[in-house]
Amino acid sequence: IAALEAALGLALFERRPAGYRLTATGQALLPHAEVVEREAQRLEEAAAGARREAGGVVRLTATEMLAATILAPLLGELHEAHPAIRIELDTTDTLRDLAAGEAEVAIRLWHEPGGAGLVARRIADDRWTVYCSRDYAERHGIPRRRRELAGHVFVGGGGPGVWKVYREWLAANGLEDAVAFHHSSSVGLLAAVRAGAGLAALPCIVAENAPDLIRCLPPREETRGIWLLTHERYRHEPRVRAVIDFLAPRLVALGRVGA
Repeated sequence: IAALEAALGLALFERRPAGYRLTATGQALLPHAEVVEREAQRLEEAAAGARREAGGVVRLTATEMLAATILAPLLGELHEAHPAIRIELDTTDTLRDLAAGEAEVAIRLWHEPGGAGLVARRIADDRWTVYCSRDYAERHGIPRRRRELAGHVFVGGGGPGVWKVYREWLAANGLEDAVAFHHSSSVGLLAAVRAGAGLAALPCIVAENAPDLIRCLPPREETRGIWLLTHERYRHEPRVRAVIDFLAPRLVALGRVGA
């Protein structure tokens, strides 16, 4: 009250032992204050309605492997929660420029996101290790130590992003010659491993959430993370905010599986 009186330069209340009483000036201004109160309530209600009714197109970019595995069921749930939002999914290993408007939301693998205006949340560590299918394990056993990998068949490939990390791991363990099949896509690589064609090093966030795959070795330590990103120009738009708020806790939970 004191701050309001100071701002207006007027005495609005008489201070009495029994409490406050409007002055004549306060009584005269009361109808105007009530109008301001009603309009403020209408603004709050309109804003709440806009948040509830978030709608429109949100362009989401992610790697093919993440899009085809953990994201696929989440997007179905997202539609049920926000039927007015339409997701345009861009599956690519190429980094899209969020500042230039090439996408509003991105899920990417990085050591630390860089770029002016990016708003990022690390949802999981980008841990990798070797997996096989249950069928493969029944036929050939499960290698539990690195030295036991010799003699096992590996499936290679997975597209540029996956293959770069995977090939480095194979080279570091002297297993490049163990690759018997090579798939140009991450979906093909994952399908081959699930079918029992051989072993492969895969991202834990994908493989740990696939019930038909078995972890062979403990995951390696990794400084890279999986990040959920948007740009500051989009972060407060209701449609973008709704997508991020929906995906973030679910992706964090998926990243904890098998940790």
